Amino acid sequence: MYFFSEMFLQTRNFSNALLPKGALAYIGGKWTAAASNKVFEVTNPYDGKLITKTTNCDVEDAKKAVEAARNAFEKWSLETTAKQRSIILRKWFEILTAKEEELGKLLTLEQGKPLAEGKGEIAYSAAFIDWYSGEARRIYGQVVPAPVLNREHYHIREPIGVVGIITPWNFPTAMIARKAGAALAAGCTLVIKPAEDTPLSALAFAQTGEEAGIPPGVVNVIPSDRTNTATISKYLCESHDVDAISFTGSTAVGKLLLAQSASTVKRVCLELGGNAPVLVFESADIDTAVKGTMASKFRGSGQTCVSANRVFVQETVHDKFVAGLKKAFATLVVGDGMDPKTTQGPLINQRAVDKIRGLIDDAVKKGAKVELGGKNLGPTGCSFEPTLITGVTNNMEIAHTEIFGPVIAIRTFKTEEEALKEANNSRYGLAGYFFSKDMAQCHRVARRMQTGMVGVNEGIMSAAEGAFGGVKESGLGREGGAQGIDEFTQWKYICIQH
Repeated sequence: MYFFSEMFLQTRNFSNALLPKGALAYIGGKWTAAASNKVFEVTNPYDGKLITKTTNCDVEDAKKAVEAARNAFEKWSLETTAKQRSIILRKWFEILTAKEEELGKLLTLEQGKPLAEGKGEIAYSAAFIDWYSGEARRIYGQVVPAPVLNREHYHIREPIGVVGIITPWNFPTAMIARKAGAALAAGCTLVIKPAEDTPLSALAFAQTGEEAGIPPGVVNVIPSDRTNTATISKYLCESHDVDAISFTGSTAVGKLLLAQSASTVKRVCLELGGNAPVLVFESADIDTAVKGTMASKFRGSGQTCVSANRVFVQETVHDKFVAGLKKAFATLVVGDGMDPKTTQGPLINQRAVDKIRGLIDDAVKKGAKVELGGKNLGPTGCSFEPTLITGVTNNMEIAHTEIFGPVIAIRTFKTEEEALKEANNSRYGLAGYFFSKDMAQCHRVARRMQTGMVGVNEGIMSAAEGAFGGVKESGLGREGGAQGIDEFTQWKYICIQH
């Protein structure tokens, strides 16, 4: 029986006696309850209904998972060839692709995003497993000319070891797949701590890996509630048996994990918060700019780290751009993610709603105008109308804060120099976007924008083939592309005297 039955997906609840094995932790190749036998509730953010109760792991369970990963490491890294790992990853990709519909439904139930986006995330996740199934066989070393006779120098790349993966709720499958694909290809073993809001997608991901032939102990998943998350994460950071931490989440938490990892001097890869600028120049094709801004802002109801956040529009095209946005807003439908008509699911919880409400109220109080939206909706009040605000100025909190919701807040600028100065006036530097048909301007602005990724006339740029990551306080390291392997390997220099 695979994970959740179709009947469950329709009714959304069932008795504890019918809990599938996927609601248990996955440690050492076994589906198991927590040592404490405690569970926690996973609910649907749209209507607040219980989906299931899931194993609530603590540090004791985390220690077992780390031990399992440590015991499996040598066999996976040294007794399995790159070709064998590649074949397993490729089979995993095929399973994920075949089960896209079912996995997408599960993801939508616990995360809330529209089903089309849920299935899209599964396809996106599978793409990373597919990419790294190929990269597993392309982790090359170097032969270096020696400075003296009769000596040979070469460099090889080795897997870094046991990797602790800590992931967020906004992309509950993709954020794991992007890390796991590269780490497994390199020969690492994993302990995965999924977000407390969305543990089921992580467990389903592990189950599909088991079906693909991932050996026991190579992948371990330890779900927990919010309280236990902090202590488990601290343990993973401070454990001498964990060689690297890969985290996606807020900058504040990333800084904490970096500090906690200092005592063991372990590798830390951080994909942190963004405050993405969007520049719309008078040279832009306005229809393209509207389409790209809408795509970037409203994917996941604005709850993405690369979401369009600070929108700067040249004064000469402001009115035309706003008119285009208003027309595009009419196509958005707020509702239950399982409804095929829905394009905007709920925010993840009430805290997210309260944050957005505070930002809008502050902006209006200081002179901004709400052109459209501004209300929360739905059975729990966690759904939020797509909102358009104009007249935003520097003294407003929304001008400097990562919104993480379906709100477009527009500011104006006069010159390219002014736009770049404002765009770069942030401690964040994950993604940036701009729209222009002037090719000289495109090259000039792309080079001067202080972000790890730049979308030029494009609002959706992430792909398995591209290196994803930021600068400044938006993170360390890269995920995806050939560069993603770097986070999970280390160089060894070998010198041989003949």
